[in-house]
Amino acid sequence: MLPTDPFDVLVIGSGAAGLYAALCLPATYRVGLVTKDVLSQSASDWAQGGIAAAIAPEDSPLLHKEDTLQAGAGLCEAEAVEQLVEQGADCIKSLVNFGVPFDQDQGKLALTLEAAHSRKRVLHAADATGRAVVSTLATAVRQRSNITVFEQTLVLDLGPGSDRGQGVAVVHQGTLAWWTAGAVVLATGGGGQVFSQTTNPTASTGDGVAMAWRAGAQLRDLEFFQFHPTALKTPGAPRFLISEAVRGEGAHLIDAKGHRFAFDYHPQGELAPRDVVSRAIYRHLLARAADAPDCVWLDLRPISPERIQYRFPNIIAVCQRWGIDPLQQPIPVSPAAHYWMGGVVTDRDSQTSLPHLYAVGETASTGVHGANRLASNSLLECLVYGRQLQHLKLTAPPPTTPTQVAAAPLPSVSTAETATLQQIRAELPDVVWQGAGISRESETLAAAAATVTQLRSRFAELPITLAIIDSLQHPTQPTPAGDTDTLRLWSETRNLLDLAHLILKSADFRPESRGGHYRHDFPETDPAWQVHTLVQGDRWWKSL
Repeated sequence: MLPTDPFDVLVIGSGAAGLYAALCLPATYRVGLVTKDVLSQSASDWAQGGIAAAIAPEDSPLLHKEDTLQAGAGLCEAEAVEQLVEQGADCIKSLVNFGVPFDQDQGKLALTLEAAHSRKRVLHAADATGRAVVSTLATAVRQRSNITVFEQTLVLDLGPGSDRGQGVAVVHQGTLAWWTAGAVVLATGGGGQVFSQTTNPTASTGDGVAMAWRAGAQLRDLEFFQFHPTALKTPGAPRFLISEAVRGEGAHLIDAKGHRFAFDYHPQGELAPRDVVSRAIYRHLLARAADAPDCVWLDLRPISPERIQYRFPNIIAVCQRWGIDPLQQPIPVSPAAHYWMGGVVTDRDSQTSLPHLYAVGETASTGVHGANRLASNSLLECLVYGRQLQHLKLTAPPPTTPTQVAAAPLPSVSTAETATLQQIRAELPDVVWQGAGISRESETLAAAAATVTQLRSRFAELPITLAIIDSLQHPTQPTPAGDTDTLRLWSETRNLLDLAHLILKSADFRPESRGGHYRHDFPETDPAWQVHTLVQGDRWWKSL
């Protein structure tokens, strides 16, 4: 059923950021929460490690800030980090009040150590913290009378904003239409699916970032993508993330000879920052013999079996499903794309550069992560910056009509068109992984960019592309949208093509190595590039 009244706020995305933002919005606002899947299905749901917050007596927001700045390699925004660490404790109290079942130790919230943290400050719910947070928040959302949830509803684009609000082009129950609201909040998560090797779920196609770019919003630091060092690497299995917390608890990273090679690359060994450990694995694998396995191993056996079973039941279950018993043998792992530090530029109140458009979570570039996110700061960022929306004030009443209709019925999609879409969608992630993976250089970036340009041209010439773009640009009547699965394939492929273009060009634009961005042809960090990469439309420039 289409909405019949205008929304005050539309929240796009149902991970931790979107759910918490919806709950923090003033209860007097009519809120629509839109998700292309079902509630609770997001990258947040996959987050294992936990949430970092300075709540221990021996810890402090200042120490948390120092660790965050150190990991960020000179590109964190100090005021944003201060906001993050100072509001962390209040956000944890809020989650506890909602009923998130964090692990406890002698009646207190249990804390663990993760890489690059100077104190134990990571709260967890076994090794499924994200799932615990998202499921709890989803229950709270469903209980709020002012929030209407629209599941399996696809957002294709942002509309032109006005002094009265924002609009989104939506496919809901087989109809393509414009929905309007006083404000729109993008909480669509990251874009890990642009890489062939990723820990992200299939829904992580960077929709919010791509839509914001097409609408003219300012983006930042798109070259900075964090590659998690330890994703499961076994034939047929998804690149399931083996949490940082495993190494924090004492697991060893070893090669085929049983050597703890990470110490050859950094004095902190397995607990060095993520980008350092990922590059250590990458370099170690490059030096292996031609017939050696293309993975290293994470050995949990230095941890007591009781502790492993208590802390990591989900990891044990997934590994055993693929014939690996972590209690008896090391887990084969290698790096995979995990978290995007860049995104849509937002201020301290989560406002983007466009009026009435906000962004939270991995979609946003708040400035807290810099060039390399500190472990377990991502869920905290979702909470702290979602919380800022409690201050959101609409500058005018929302538009009087909730839907502005779209154009003539879309044509049926031929089998050949569908096959072309599937081919582009399958080919693109390999191109980006080869061109802008863990180690980058001008030649491979240029080759990947040329291929992406060709793929974007093929996509733009498809009849379905021409028909949908025409419908979006010339709204008249509600449009029967046809096969929803095909429309989702089209939309996600379009977004990934745009992200590939943006990431490759941003990576080529920064001629240095810093944080999650490593250039083989510019291996040193350049003080002259201790600046942000800013993108708007087809313009790239350096911040002051």
